[in-house]
Amino acid sequence: MSKNQKLKDLTDKDGNHLSPALADDVKNYLIDIDGTITDDIPNEEPERMATCKPFPDALKTLNKWYDQGHIITFFTSRTIEQKEVTEKWLDKHGFKHHGVLYGKPRGGNYHWIDNHIVRATKYKGKFTDLTSQLKLIEMFED
Repeated sequence: MSKNQKLKDLTDKDGNHLSPALADDVKNYLIDIDGTITDDIPNEEPERMATCKPFPDALKTLNKWYDQGHIITFFTSRTIEQKEVTEKWLDKHGFKHHGVLYGKPRGGNYHWIDNHIVRATKYKGKFTDLTSQLKLIEMFED
């Protein structure tokens, strides 16, 4: 393990360092804000961002995951101009998290390509513990 006990140091067959990987028991959650942990508020109505209420099941579940040692990062289409109101709101409502990434492309239909494993979970109105299901996915040919 590296200095950060959540990361494993990796090397290729020639001994070259690779990007580190998380420990097998740690998940790295990227979680949307609007429409996922609170009401769906468009960037064009920032005044609503300070007064909206969190979804109670989201707060409970995400804080539980944080306490279990998982990484919680909010990944939002809100802009950097909305950083102050966003982070005050997260703190006010007690969302434990490691960071916030701003500027996620708007519109959905995301297709994430990465050299690390990516698992997608569509939010459908309630946060609960995750379950495993088999679904059809798109992949690159071998």
